[in-house]
Amino acid sequence: MEKTAKILKKPITSTIIAIVCGFAVAAIVLAVAGYNPGSAFGALFSGIFSRPKYISNVIIKATPITLTALSVAFAYKVGLFNIGAEGQYIVGAVAANIVGYLCNFPPVIEIPLVILAGMVAGALWGGIVGLLKAKFGIHEVLTSIMLNWIAFYFSNLVVNSAAFHQPNSTAAYPVNASSYTMLLPNWKTSDAGMAAMSGTKWLREVMLKTDVNFGFLIAIAAAVFIWMLLYRSRKGYELRAVGLNHDAAEFAGIPVNKNIVITMLIAGALAGLAAALAITGTNPHRISTLSAFENNGFNGLSVAFIAGSSPIGCIFAGLLFGGLLYGGQSIQANIGAPSEIINIMIGTIVFFVALTAVVPKLAVRLEKRGMRNAK
Repeated sequence: MEKTAKILKKPITSTIIAIVCGFAVAAIVLAVAGYNPGSAFGALFSGIFSRPKYISNVIIKATPITLTALSVAFAYKVGLFNIGAEGQYIVGAVAANIVGYLCNFPPVIEIPLVILAGMVAGALWGGIVGLLKAKFGIHEVLTSIMLNWIAFYFSNLVVNSAAFHQPNSTAAYPVNASSYTMLLPNWKTSDAGMAAMSGTKWLREVMLKTDVNFGFLIAIAAAVFIWMLLYRSRKGYELRAVGLNHDAAEFAGIPVNKNIVITMLIAGALAGLAAALAITGTNPHRISTLSAFENNGFNGLSVAFIAGSSPIGCIFAGLLFGGLLYGGQSIQANIGAPSEIINIMIGTIVFFVALTAVVPKLAVRLEKRGMRNAK
């Protein structure tokens, strides 16, 4: 009984239970709709793991979601609800596209320049939210939502402007090839590259049939950096103190307003980094006219909650989310079930994650029952 209680008290236990419940609810919905849950889940996992290119595409799909999740999780640790990661992502993509198109330096200069442009744009967009919160006490949710829509229409304005609109398309001009962050983009299509990969089928499939890039490695590095910042630095202690109790932090001499602005600058930069890596690392390397939000930031919100706002947890939750989104397409393609079942599953997982406080309470009850039985 005591061992069970200890296991239930661990945060990872609540997350696993939430995921299992998500699959269980999805199975019930599938069965009610007349589909075989086993076949559906088989198609899902086949669409994730059955081929090397599927695994590569899941990782590619998970990269921007992981970084926007980091943006949300970092802000949440400081007591801020960054629902504006979507807008920060959009302006980061716009800035990265503009700089990558107008500049054409050698890759060693071009790549950092384009990525920095995306991060700075995202940081400034997030900084506006932090400044309004710190100076005027305007709630970050309100300003974030408004800025999301401003970013949305600003992106469409840029796409359709005479300077950046590519004729006969609904998109802007793509960035120059010198800004690409794919793995060996020129070598893999050369004669030497083709010859080198000819004997390795899985490598050839991954390199030639997917936009495999360095994005996820950067996302992992970013997660480690945020974790170290929060838990291994003096500034991180200040930020977490602000998140735990604004008044107590201010009484202790911690500059609360300054840290709020810094937090939103960093959160915005992470969302902007996600956008810049998407522009430089995946086709078509440009922004397009938006008819609706692409949900990179909103998906990051769900991932951050699944991860319990843990920076390292965002890596694994991002992979889970990316797998569900990418592999979920196979459910519709293979057995004809609506792909919306994946959205139901994701929503259910997030719902049960929100109820994680129930699991530790259950653990306490089990401990008390064990103590009574021992007597």
